[in-house]
Amino acid sequence: MTSFVNALPGAVTQGLIWGIMAIGLYLTYQVLELSDLTVDGSFCTGGAVCVMVMLSGGNVWVAMGAAILAGMLAGAVTGFFHTKCGIPAILAGILTQLGLWSVNLAIMDMSATQRLDVNQHSLLVSLRFLKEVTKGEKPFYMYPVLVVCAATALVIGILYWFFGTEKGSAIRATGANANMARAQGINTNVSKLLGLVISNGLVALSGALLCQYQGFAEINMGRGAIVIGLAAIIIGEVLFGRLFRNFGLKLMAVSLGSILYYLVVQFVISVLNINTNYLKLFSALIVAVFLAVPYWQKNLRPRKASKEVPNAGN
Repeated sequence: MTSFVNALPGAVTQGLIWGIMAIGLYLTYQVLELSDLTVDGSFCTGGAVCVMVMLSGGNVWVAMGAAILAGMLAGAVTGFFHTKCGIPAILAGILTQLGLWSVNLAIMDMSATQRLDVNQHSLLVSLRFLKEVTKGEKPFYMYPVLVVCAATALVIGILYWFFGTEKGSAIRATGANANMARAQGINTNVSKLLGLVISNGLVALSGALLCQYQGFAEINMGRGAIVIGLAAIIIGEVLFGRLFRNFGLKLMAVSLGSILYYLVVQFVISVLNINTNYLKLFSALIVAVFLAVPYWQKNLRPRKASKEVPNAGN
């Protein structure tokens, strides 16, 4: 149990980082109601671009900006396949994801792993900062949990503002009822394209933060990202859906779902001592259970017997 308590700050930090990815997935999965599988590839793209820009001499802000743009470009490719080529969204995402594996490998100079040295590069967030801030070697505002919390709050604030604008409302209308949106003069293809671009930009931002936190980018770092994202979305909806009705609060629920997911994973690793090779299976089971909860609640809830009032006879 001591190891679990000691690992809590790291688990919360990772939950927040992956929560940004889950928020990006939420925009396509829930807002646009599109199944976008690009995320497994664009997550790695964000990390790869961030690391390589920094290794080339760029500062962390330039690197993160480049990572976001690269992710947005990946989303634009999926959007092009879907809206201009007539390919179903799920297949368009798979095609982009497959292509990104080779692209990411090329970005990383044909190496499966590229490492960052925290002593040579000024990072926004790092695993080492957890101990260094605690020991007083770094200022408190560099504590990873605080940094990623601030980044998450900024992301949610910007998205809350944007989806209240005309363009953002058009995206939401497209997801709610595409036919009705077209009847109102909304170009639904543009809305889908823009939604995919924003979504994968956020996914790449998450990848850029994770590669800084763990100190390296790896070609398979995005594998299974969509499962983690879906777990965060579903956990957030099941636990906080009735409380959080506002759009901004719904995005916060996704982030909280991601944190809870990583706390459960850390508990399984630290306390139950389950082999980490089974984490993907464990993730799939979590998603399955939380997907089933609303169904169970609906069908297992005792139904009130309807009472018929007899007609009064004369």
